[in-house]
Amino acid sequence: MTVPDSSAFGPTGPVPPGGPAAPADEASPADQAAPAGQAPPAGRAAPADQAPGTVGRTAAGGPVRLDGPWAHRDVAANGARFHIAELGEGPLVLLLHGFPQFWWTWRHQMTALADAGFRAVAMDLRGVGGSDRTPRGYDPANLALDVTGVIRSLGEPDAALVGHDLGGYLAWTAAVMRPKLVRRLVVSSMPHPRRWRSSMLSDFSQSRAGSYVWGFQRPWLPERQLLADDAALVGSLIQDWAGPRTPEFPDEETLDVYRRAMSIPSTAHCSIEPYRWMVRSMARPDGIQFNRRMKRPVRVPTLHLHGSLDPAVRTRSSAGSGEYVEAPYRWRLFDGVGHFPHEEDPIGFSTELINWLKDPEPDR
Repeated sequence: MTVPDSSAFGPTGPVPPGGPAAPADEASPADQAAPAGQAPPAGRAAPADQAPGTVGRTAAGGPVRLDGPWAHRDVAANGARFHIAELGEGPLVLLLHGFPQFWWTWRHQMTALADAGFRAVAMDLRGVGGSDRTPRGYDPANLALDVTGVIRSLGEPDAALVGHDLGGYLAWTAAVMRPKLVRRLVVSSMPHPRRWRSSMLSDFSQSRAGSYVWGFQRPWLPERQLLADDAALVGSLIQDWAGPRTPEFPDEETLDVYRRAMSIPSTAHCSIEPYRWMVRSMARPDGIQFNRRMKRPVRVPTLHLHGSLDPAVRTRSSAGSGEYVEAPYRWRLFDGVGHFPHEEDPIGFSTELINWLKDPEPDR
């Protein structure tokens, strides 16, 4: 297994001059908001001609609104529009994807959660999938307010937040900033933000494993690299970060879904912006203030999941995150799994998740 370094985001040719990435209104028409009333109600299956579980098969919504038993719609929150897929009825579980993916990464967990009596909602983060691509607002505090704003827009008093990778970073942040809106917290493949920061700065092995983050700091070149050859680098990153335990993930059809979603105009730029903020703000007042704010302990029950062979975020980096939790905290390591435990071992991940969500007294 190879760990991609920052050279993966180096130039392959001259970069044409130009301003910022294309604005949101240049996105594919397929990803604009659906007319009111066309999406089926939450918790009901999609029409019969939409075969659930068909990899890569798209509905009228193009590369984002993929067919399945879920319903697609848009909600307004924090000054932007967010695409969500939802399935089931019961307590809300809000699922947050990471890089370089979008809501579809939770397809296995959505059906499992709905069958277990939960309302599963997977959202596209700002700038990704079918959500708005705004010119700014990609700092973690604002992105976390996107998440909590979606909870309110869904008419729920709170939610169990489940986040992977960047989604996990935002889930940690939301639990600190708006604890009353977070019923429980589940984080996969991402340490607490303060732990992530210290590991990237002081642990050479983690800094090397996360060298793609350093590579993102160059202007425009990473975007060009992500989009080259029909977003081939997206497929390479997912392949390199997955563990060897499940050779069926990722298959070519799955990679094609993620490559098509990244190819929507402006998505590559917006996907990289949060990582640019994480590094460039370290010595700025806003970054220092955020790091201080994250000293506040997490006071909601927390489940922390990680793959033992994750090459992008080392196990040692994540394992110390429990010191920031003043509530029941459970750590689970998936043996032989890489950076995507929810897709590499969907049954094991969903079982662990649902059993913990249903546990009235999660252990510490």
